[in-house]
Amino acid sequence: MQTFHSIDDLQQITEPLHLALGVFDGVHVGHQKVISSAVLAAEKSGGVAGVLTFSPHPIQVLAPDRAPKRILASIAHKGFLVEELGCKLMLVQQFDQAFASQSAYNFIASIAKACPHLQSISVGEDWQFGKGREGNVQSLEKWGSELGFTLLAASPVIGQGERVSSTRIRQAIRDGNLPAIHEMLGRPYTVLGIVLEGRKLARQLGFPTANVKVYNEQLPPDGVWAVEVKVEDTWYPGVGNLGKRPTVENDASAQRLLEVHLFDFEGDLYGKELPVRFSRYIRPEKKFESIDALKAQIEIDVRQVQRGE
Repeated sequence: MQTFHSIDDLQQITEPLHLALGVFDGVHVGHQKVISSAVLAAEKSGGVAGVLTFSPHPIQVLAPDRAPKRILASIAHKGFLVEELGCKLMLVQQFDQAFASQSAYNFIASIAKACPHLQSISVGEDWQFGKGREGNVQSLEKWGSELGFTLLAASPVIGQGERVSSTRIRQAIRDGNLPAIHEMLGRPYTVLGIVLEGRKLARQLGFPTANVKVYNEQLPPDGVWAVEVKVEDTWYPGVGNLGKRPTVENDASAQRLLEVHLFDFEGDLYGKELPVRFSRYIRPEKKFESIDALKAQIEIDVRQVQRGE
């Protein structure tokens, strides 16, 4: 998948383009409905589907006091997710005060000017954008007639009687409510991070782990989890510990860390970007009286996860 960082980069597209617009934090089932409409339109016309999204999240610029501390999907993670939906490109537009101050019309007109092959724009039917949030579906329909594109507007997705939203998903993640997360995301919850070299304490215990520095994404409650980790094109089952490792660390200075031990895997993971999928909760994190007691509990955890309990 191609990744662009400027609307002018769309000049490189020589096929009919079907573009989904939005923040798409988490790429939940509502977002998927918008993106899939662009993908379907591209399949019908023989063109390409893409996503135009923003970084940072607009609320971090427009109302930083109300911005969530963590997002549901980093830009790198979002790229993986939209590619899986069938998109061929992702344009990441820098969102700052200068960009926020332009009119909705100028934003859309700049896309149409840069990409004369623009065929359709897909949005959520209640999406608002531009200075003063003046742009909406009605505006896009009008401008589409003028600028030569078709508007595709997707209705919200309702789950458990409420609209699926990033806010609801964040709360479900904080609660560790995996069934609700799965329903609203349309997939198991996954975080993305990079493997950093650690102190190799787990290796000394006989259970080598990868220390995954998660990007600024929402994490579930601390504890031991059954996980799956994607290395190259293969998902490996394993056990993960999320927390501050109170048995081996000073509580006052310890940082929250995700460690994963993979079953049936051998290889060097340092520096690799890995998606980690949370499958089920095993137990809370706790402080053990000794390293031997910790090792004995890890053995129990591993056997429990391997048995699927």
